[in-house]
Amino acid sequence: MNLIETDDERAFRADVQGWMRSHLQGEFEPLRGCHGPGAPGFDGALAKRWEQTLARAGWVGIGWPREAGGAAMPLAQQMIFHEEYVRGGGPGRLGHIGEQLLAPTLIAYGTDEQKARFLPGIRAGTAYWAQGYSEPGAGSDLANVRTRARRDAASGDWVIDGQKVWTSWAHESDWIFVLARTEPGSERHQGLTLLLVPLHQDGITIRPIRQMTGSAEFNEVFFDGARTEGALHLGAPGQGWKVAMALLGFERGVSTLGQQAHFRHELDLVIETARANGAARDALLRQRIAQAALGLATLRFHALRLLGAQDGALPGAAYTSKYAWSNWRRDLGRLAMDVLGAAGDVVDDDTTRQRLQLLWLGSRADTIYAGTNEIQLNQIAERALGMPR
Repeated sequence: MNLIETDDERAFRADVQGWMRSHLQGEFEPLRGCHGPGAPGFDGALAKRWEQTLARAGWVGIGWPREAGGAAMPLAQQMIFHEEYVRGGGPGRLGHIGEQLLAPTLIAYGTDEQKARFLPGIRAGTAYWAQGYSEPGAGSDLANVRTRARRDAASGDWVIDGQKVWTSWAHESDWIFVLARTEPGSERHQGLTLLLVPLHQDGITIRPIRQMTGSAEFNEVFFDGARTEGALHLGAPGQGWKVAMALLGFERGVSTLGQQAHFRHELDLVIETARANGAARDALLRQRIAQAALGLATLRFHALRLLGAQDGALPGAAYTSKYAWSNWRRDLGRLAMDVLGAAGDVVDDDTTRQRLQLLWLGSRADTIYAGTNEIQLNQIAERALGMPR
């Protein structure tokens, strides 16, 4: 991948910067730097209007193929957009799960009817999706899924019973894709199907999980005879594990660069605080800040290497990504609190202090969700290095 920008790419970067400056103001100013529903004062209705503003400007689906309603932007421009979006203070995207996870999976595995039905709403910022993977007892060990779905012989609908947990933004969403066991007696990776399920129906209860910060961005979702149409499965029934893993692959795609731009913003906030309160005069803290900056640069170049590689060119390398970034950010959270010192224990209206405190609290979960450190190390050993179980 060429890391030297062309004139066209520099012009595109300037366009994104200008658009963010002119639009993330006025009505949308309260969303600036707001990472999502867990942030203080988050307004879901305002965030959805922001999504629709992005959509009207053509910033949703920028990497989708044109036949799917996207802009088919080259990878370099997609990276520039994600970087400048975060640098410009863009808020966490309520449409992220639909746009970055479900839509590419729909494009790869969906029927023509499914694409025509669901892609336009995602593209317009009018339909929002949640991810129904984790369950009690099936988090990092996702193959232990116990949510079940059966066919109603009379209607052909799927009837779903079970529970999902840690479901991000379900309370703001319209639909959820659900990994469910559809073959009685099946175990582990076999007999699973990925279903597309409307959330607003009898038979579904969404219960927000209140966090120690007072916010609730995660939810429990209970299915008690919930229904979805018989045709609303991605891939063949029983082949859901393959589709679910493909979706996770899209999750770790180009939007990773946007995630890292968010990390850069957090690191800059730590540095600014250290300079302002004198912590930067501590030699050990300066060394840790330098190590954090070098670590983030390493994450970026690793992501660029993976994105620029041909399929199969870097076998096993992708397995290290989640383990690397989650440990890096956990350490950044510790560093943030050490830079704050005793002030980190104070709860008040200081915005910078609040953001660093939330960084520390939130980063504690990074090495747990989406596969614990222990599970990640097992995958690196077994799948990347070929070691025995």
